[in-house]
Amino acid sequence: MITSRTKRSRIGLGLLLLAGVSVPALGQDTPESLLPPGFDEPAPAPAPAPAPAPTRAAEPGAPGAPAPIVQPLPELGNTAELGNLPLSADGNATQAEEVVDLAKYELPEFARHSLARTGVRAAGNAPFPADSLGRTDGRFLTTLMRRLDAPVASRWASIALRRALMSPLDTPANVNGADFAAERAWVLLRMGEAMAARAVINDVDLDNYTTTLFQVAMQASLATADPAGLCPIADKASESIRQRGWALAKAMCAGLGGRPNEAGQLLTQARWGTSPGDIDTLLAEKVLGTGAQGRRAVTVEWAGVDQLTAWRWGLATATGVEVPADLYRTAGPQVRYWQAVAPNIDAAARASAAELAATAGVFSNAGLVDLYGEIDQEGDASGPAATVARDLRAAYSASDVPGRVRAIQSLWNGAETARTRYARLILTARAASWIPAGKDVDDADQIVASMLTAGYDRAAMEWRPVVKRGGQGWALLALADPADNLRVGYGDFNSYSDEIGGRKAQFLLAGLAGLGRLDAGEAQRGAQAVDVQIGGVNAWTQAIDAAGQRGDAATVALLAAVGMQSTSWERVTPEALFHIVAAMRAAGMGDYARMIAVEAITRA
Repeated sequence: MITSRTKRSRIGLGLLLLAGVSVPALGQDTPESLLPPGFDEPAPAPAPAPAPAPTRAAEPGAPGAPAPIVQPLPELGNTAELGNLPLSADGNATQAEEVVDLAKYELPEFARHSLARTGVRAAGNAPFPADSLGRTDGRFLTTLMRRLDAPVASRWASIALRRALMSPLDTPANVNGADFAAERAWVLLRMGEAMAARAVINDVDLDNYTTTLFQVAMQASLATADPAGLCPIADKASESIRQRGWALAKAMCAGLGGRPNEAGQLLTQARWGTSPGDIDTLLAEKVLGTGAQGRRAVTVEWAGVDQLTAWRWGLATATGVEVPADLYRTAGPQVRYWQAVAPNIDAAARASAAELAATAGVFSNAGLVDLYGEIDQEGDASGPAATVARDLRAAYSASDVPGRVRAIQSLWNGAETARTRYARLILTARAASWIPAGKDVDDADQIVASMLTAGYDRAAMEWRPVVKRGGQGWALLALADPADNLRVGYGDFNSYSDEIGGRKAQFLLAGLAGLGRLDAGEAQRGAQAVDVQIGGVNAWTQAIDAAGQRGDAATVALLAAVGMQSTSWERVTPEALFHIVAAMRAAGMGDYARMIAVEAITRA
């Protein structure tokens, strides 16, 4: 079996400069926590009881299998049969094999993974409860996931959904456990969470793979730029899925396994009917040539390629072939998020993608700081990313508070779009949390906003005596306050509405009402004043309200994402925010409810 794990070191810029403390490695086997220490830590779920694995339901060619993420690898007619391949000339597969008792190499029963519960624990975060899907029918959940247009608008809703989909969850009724894991991984891939998707897939034993899971597993290996990840499954997948991608995968794996003659024969069969310059075949040939005794010099030319696919991105990135910048515009935004976390791409080349990924919940504040710390450590770096790295160093290490604040403001003001400005708020969150609260500090409202992008709510609350009552900072703290019994006076809300107005006032009303921080009568009065129909009812509001009342946290997280299917907040309605916040609060996800409400008025 051929496996590949990529690791890279991380340097925490602020901690390194000011305290001399090193930071853990970013490239761990499971994705890092995106939350500050102590944020939203429910009690761990009990261990699953042993249960028999359900019967595999999916057969080759079963309807409803997910389409590839960006664009399918072309299927060719008259593809050569992959079974009964010619024997290799070097005798690699010609010798009679001994009869081996494989039973002693099989996993013992206690080590097998049950399909009754699938998922993994994310480093640094307690998982969602195993029963947090409640009794929701698996067919309904599958339909929601397949129709979800990810990524979604909210960073915090994305983080909640990521945690929910990753967690070890009980398989709901009327769905096969392996297929349900595949559907969850498929959503994670579309969100840009490639590592999380792969972790969920790896929790399923190979004997339990279905056609759907094979297809998603290929996409996950490509999204993590790890073609070697296909090798444990390529033979079995190609038996039931007659697609050129699997034929090429077998050729690549033979090459990576140091069997060049067999790899060449497999490649010849897989490339039948394609042109000599076919980009997909050339990339596969470049991968197999990296194996022992590969001896293949392949030049990849992007001229004439007008579409970036998961196959092309994954194999190019794995072999160090730079993808032209203009091709990224032909793919979904999730591909930029895959780029952001690809460790074998130069840090400076990943910087802009990492900022975008942070706004989508894929990259954390700590990850951004460490990335720019790596750029700063290069010493001779130049360009926009190096400038950001120097300003970030000053945000932590300037000799006085005004100097640190000026460096933080420089980072904010250097953003070219509203989205990159929000990314800079995330980037400066920890540095902002080290600024002591004081009335003489400029941009107090933005300093509060910056801290809350990364969940530093307790540090932000120190600014309550400083911010102007009824202003932006006050509104952020009114939503972010962790106190359960907090009430906000209608006069303060009215002052904010008069001064700020617009969608920010609508979102504030929706957030306060959803968190229960306005009395019922005042909530209705405010809703009428800013024209928010919090009492409206449709199928989605009924579903998310009911899931919240039942305490089905994972179902609420999924339905919240359904209500935010947009790449920007411009198309998220205040009414949807109200139901999302209220349902999350009812389901025990108050921390996420508060942060989503804060994000709404920050980004509106």
